[in-house]
Amino acid sequence: MPDVTILTEADLRQLVPLDPEAVACIENAFRALATTAVVMPPILRLDMKEANGEVDVKTAYVPGIASFAIKISPGFFDNPALGLPSVNGLMVLLSARTGLLEASLFDNGYLTDVRTAAAGAVAAKHLAREDADTAAVLGAGVQAGLQLQALMLVRPIRSARLWARDMAKAERRAAELSAALSIPVTACPEPREAVRNADVVITTTPSDTPIFRADWLEPGQHITAMGSDAEHKNEIEPDVFALLTRYVPDRLSQTRILGELHHAIEAGQALADTDYVELGAIASGLASGRTDPDDITLADLTGTGVQDTAIATLAFQRAKQVQAGKIFST
Repeated sequence: MPDVTILTEADLRQLVPLDPEAVACIENAFRALATTAVVMPPILRLDMKEANGEVDVKTAYVPGIASFAIKISPGFFDNPALGLPSVNGLMVLLSARTGLLEASLFDNGYLTDVRTAAAGAVAAKHLAREDADTAAVLGAGVQAGLQLQALMLVRPIRSARLWARDMAKAERRAAELSAALSIPVTACPEPREAVRNADVVITTTPSDTPIFRADWLEPGQHITAMGSDAEHKNEIEPDVFALLTRYVPDRLSQTRILGELHHAIEAGQALADTDYVELGAIASGLASGRTDPDDITLADLTGTGVQDTAIATLAFQRAKQVQAGKIFST
């Protein structure tokens, strides 16, 4: 049996920061989804309503990549009240040639956080105005900060506003992000105030009722919605769909059943059989993204197994390069 690389969260934070290479890695994953025979089964999902918890299992085989990842991703959203993180998990990486285990990545959800933020950057790169300099973030969790950080890698963001249901938490998060990102980040008591005149709006919550309304839309805005990764979650009012210039899913087969599109279809604001262009096709140059400064665009990011295989493979490759054969241990 070959050696198995074991990487902890601390190892992975050093190996895979949220940087331009991580964004490029996820952009290439989206391109592969559009241009190669990727094998990506539907998400395996387990709900535990009594604990306000859920577990997703995602995977994908990408031709040309020597390994494939299987990810177990729990989300238990009452955990913060217990002093615990709401998201954790792990990935395993296996050889695409032999099926043998190559690496166990005990990341506690860190790699998922990075690849999700990187996906937001890919969406903004192709759909937000090139001169976008003002952002609004709805939510105050880990992903709120990472999405803003990732956005700043692809757009010249100079200021941001943040809203969360817990105003005290929003104020603390805004102060932290202002210091970390060296831009003014202001906490707002109402979501409408946060999104007014924002070039890019990012929704990052597990909300099951809309937190962004159709009558808030403005010409030229881009929205990245990344919280609706389950059938019951819904951040964007379905009426928004009637006003969009371009709706872009990460994977159309997923957003029809668990993304924002799912709710728009149920509300009669979108048709189930419409062949929307996926983000990968735009990233590959097979379709256009934003074509006019006044376009209103929405990226619906539900998370894909191809992203997990891509980021896990990047981590494994960097570990081999940095350690020159040394095996990490817990």
